[in-house]
Amino acid sequence: MSKNAQTDNQSLVLFERKQAVETPALYHVVLLNDDYTPMDFVIEVLMVLFKKSYQQAHEITMQVHQHERGIAGTYPKEIAVEKMTQVTLSAKANEFPLRCITERA
Repeated sequence: MSKNAQTDNQSLVLFERKQAVETPALYHVVLLNDDYTPMDFVIEVLMVLFKKSYQQAHEITMQVHQHERGIAGTYPKEIAVEKMTQVTLSAKANEFPLRCITERA
């Protein structure tokens, strides 16, 4: 006897269960001001690592300079941590003390 959608005059009803997909928490990647890292280097980091235009990179660099910090971008946690690591490694490779942190958005 084969099984199908109907057996003994009863209908088999299938329900589709929908799972709620939670969006991941976002984190800001924040550049911190120091007295030694040249503004040109910060602009370059923002353009290369964060894909900012020159104008956007300049504006963020001025925020860092004037307000001691500036948000380079906002990403899911894993990406934000990777961006922070890339900034730190790039700064070290160029012998600059540029610091970068992540904060929950």
